[in-house]
Amino acid sequence: MCGIIGILGRGPVAEQLVDSLKRLEYRGYDSAGVATLEGNHLERRRAEGKLKNLEKRLRGNPLSGHTGIGHTRWATHGKPTESNAHPHATDSVAVVHNGIIENFRELRAELEQSGASFASETDTEVVAHLVDSYLKNGCSPQEAVKASLPRLRGAFALAFLFKGHDDLMIGARKGSPLAIGHGDGEMYLGSDAIALAPFTDTITYLEDGDWTALTRTIGVIYDSEGAVAHRETLKSGASSLLVDKANYRHFMAKEIHEQPEVVGQTLARYVDVAAERIALPFKLPFDFNEIQRISITACGTASYAGYVGKYWLEQLARVPVELDVASEFRYREAPLRKGDLAIFISQSGETADTLAALRYAKAQGVHTVSVVNVPTSTIARESETVLQTLAGPEIGVASTKAFTCQLMVLASLAVAAGKSRGELSDQDETRLAHSLVEIPRLMAAALATELQIEKLAREIAKSRDVLYLGRGTSFPLALEGALKLKEISYIHAEAYAAGELKHGPIALIDESMPVVVIAPYDRVFEKTVSNMQEVAARGGNLILLTDAEGAAEATVDSLVTIVLPDMAAIFAPMVYAIPVQLLAYHTAVVMGTDVDQPRNLAKSVTVE
Repeated sequence: MCGIIGILGRGPVAEQLVDSLKRLEYRGYDSAGVATLEGNHLERRRAEGKLKNLEKRLRGNPLSGHTGIGHTRWATHGKPTESNAHPHATDSVAVVHNGIIENFRELRAELEQSGASFASETDTEVVAHLVDSYLKNGCSPQEAVKASLPRLRGAFALAFLFKGHDDLMIGARKGSPLAIGHGDGEMYLGSDAIALAPFTDTITYLEDGDWTALTRTIGVIYDSEGAVAHRETLKSGASSLLVDKANYRHFMAKEIHEQPEVVGQTLARYVDVAAERIALPFKLPFDFNEIQRISITACGTASYAGYVGKYWLEQLARVPVELDVASEFRYREAPLRKGDLAIFISQSGETADTLAALRYAKAQGVHTVSVVNVPTSTIARESETVLQTLAGPEIGVASTKAFTCQLMVLASLAVAAGKSRGELSDQDETRLAHSLVEIPRLMAAALATELQIEKLAREIAKSRDVLYLGRGTSFPLALEGALKLKEISYIHAEAYAAGELKHGPIALIDESMPVVVIAPYDRVFEKTVSNMQEVAARGGNLILLTDAEGAAEATVDSLVTIVLPDMAAIFAPMVYAIPVQLLAYHTAVVMGTDVDQPRNLAKSVTVE
């Protein structure tokens, strides 16, 4: 999660920018930079690596400007070099950016044709040149940003400085968070309240699609239609040492909404976004062509991520995959072939059963890969290979963003395996990588269903039991949906493969039973509709999660249809996870339960 800070200050701001960026180091980064307005000129200092390198650069060549922006970058487009570090600038505008601009190639080609000269490999530099092109055509900075934002496809947060405008900073967000900090004769922009904590505790969070024009005395916010918007100003309890809830009621809600950002960061670790190909950050110590069988082991939500991974690996790499619950795997003495591959998934990297399973597998001579969120954890240290998720701290006991980041890692690994085994062509890899690059934007679009889901949750909260159905990769997502509802709302829920409905679960259906059907329009959609008809015939209350084509083709009346964006069906679980999580969250809120710390549960299960 790249970090953004902007300051409209009373004195030199470079040191303050760096100090604030230090508070964002927990988000991860591989380069950093600042830009300030020096009189009528934009000046930058950037450095590869840690902030100490940037501090050294500033000691040797200081900046004295009173208006500035800073950034810690986790590389997406291009290597983590100084030339690719933010801020990016033209003679007239400097910008820092968190997120991914999907259509940067088309924009770059257009801008180069108009005479723009690029100095980096990044998507972010396109934003600077795009805004600059409008400035050259006589637009004001506000007009230039307003004209540019609709042309950017992706999920992003942006902060701009403009030559000759010492009392102006512009910020914008779509899918990635951004907050305004209010001071006394000073104003600030930051990725979160932690970045702003040294300066102010008075915070206004931009909503998705908002952009803002700040001076030292006022901040005007505009919505996606360009109308002036009024957003609530809050008192933040954040400190430099604490993860903050921002303007969310619970950590779980915040973590659901962080998913476009953190999944985008994880994507950038494993996919060369510019080339649209899989680019694992290191060479694997084994050859996928020599792997005859893969074993995936995990607990709880992580096991359902593994279940989706099983579908992907078998479909894309054509290698058999076994999935085990770690608490069973560690004791059943499963036969493992030396030289095969075992994958272990854990958010914390400390899950006791998963760790024991890892140690058993190592003793059998198999290659071990861990998918963990904490790279210093025991599972990470004891694994042959670590595939880190970049979810950042996850405070809510019910896993949300860690789950979707695990899915992004597993999807990337499955495509890499398919390519290595000759099951996927170069064209297949490009097509699949392109689909992965779209995921953060599609997740942001899925979050727009929240108001509809919040209303639905009031009805679900009246139920004693809920049934979840799905086919293909939607089946493990149904399992995850049922688990989420159980663990935070305490409503009993079960999930089944939709084709199993007639083999027992159909006996449960009556007019009091909500049935959540997860069904993107894919090759098995018609079969799922048949299952829905069986539910409707028995009075069940259907809730359909699908896309526009699925909604049009579904011939069954449903209680509610949640329409999600069109996308490649194979990777739909990452996007469809969002309404599944939101349904559980809002139902729990209606029920009045302790959402972040549900009874009897712990975040990390480190004992049997």
